[in-house]
Amino acid sequence: MPPFVAFAGVLGGLAVVRWAYKTAVRINQELEEMRLSRVAEAAHMGNIQTLKRDPVTGAYRPG
Repeated sequence: MPPFVAFAGVLGGLAVVRWAYKTAVRINQELEEMRLSRVAEAAHMGNIQTLKRDPVTGAYRPG
């Protein structure tokens, strides 16, 4: 009986890992879609800020 319990535990663990992996992939895809839509919307509206280098300090500033 103990080998059966161990086998069932391993199968349960694999099922949890598979579920967690699929969930992580789905969430990452949704986040990537949202990021791309925000970038496309900003490009459409012309709201993309660029950074320019300040020649005096060498720091990058919006502009």
